[in-house]
Amino acid sequence: MSLAGMRDPYDQGSLRRSDLDADPFAQFDAWMDVHVGAREAYPGEPNAMALATVDPDGRPAARMVLLKGVSEAGFTWFTRYSSRKGVALASDGRAALLFYWPEAQRQVRVEGAVAMLSEAESDAYFASRPHGSRLAAVASPQSTIVPDREALEVRVARLSCAHPDGGPIPRPPDWGGYRLAPNHFEFWQGRRNRLHDRFRYVLELHDGDPAARQWTIERLAP
Repeated sequence: MSLAGMRDPYDQGSLRRSDLDADPFAQFDAWMDVHVGAREAYPGEPNAMALATVDPDGRPAARMVLLKGVSEAGFTWFTRYSSRKGVALASDGRAALLFYWPEAQRQVRVEGAVAMLSEAESDAYFASRPHGSRLAAVASPQSTIVPDREALEVRVARLSCAHPDGGPIPRPPDWGGYRLAPNHFEFWQGRRNRLHDRFRYVLELHDGDPAARQWTIERLAP
């Protein structure tokens, strides 16, 4: 199957250096707010992101996960520590994130070091999830082989009997959150004739002092 004829005009806008905030977190928030505030024009899940990792054997892998929070400390998400991505992060604590918003013809890349959230943070988020989502998280041995879907549904049914709706469900000890602390951002805006706009933010630390951090902004060729 040839896809050579598929062409998008990339005519939604442009990105100039003067458009950018000096703080990449503020720039990310501005772009995310556009999608969160106009869900009819920008359907789907704007917080969906591709998470790329490298496993202990050096094999790269990417999968879609949901961003659950962003602050000056970094980008957070939740999963099982024993999942394939959890094992990869335990081996190499670096990762990359990719957000792609096709309606606006924009994407954001984020790279940095990853650390586990505290147990208190993971407990608080787990308790905030819908009852069914908590049941599924406990029942699913994520990334392991299961005989069929019925086996998963049986596990959920048993847990549902043990934990009626509205009752507390303990967080699995190997389920929790991660936070990526960025040292690299890239903002991409599609343009006509594939002459896209790309700007990279690179973190500069002065004498290793996190409080004295500064971001250098560079335009990249498309």
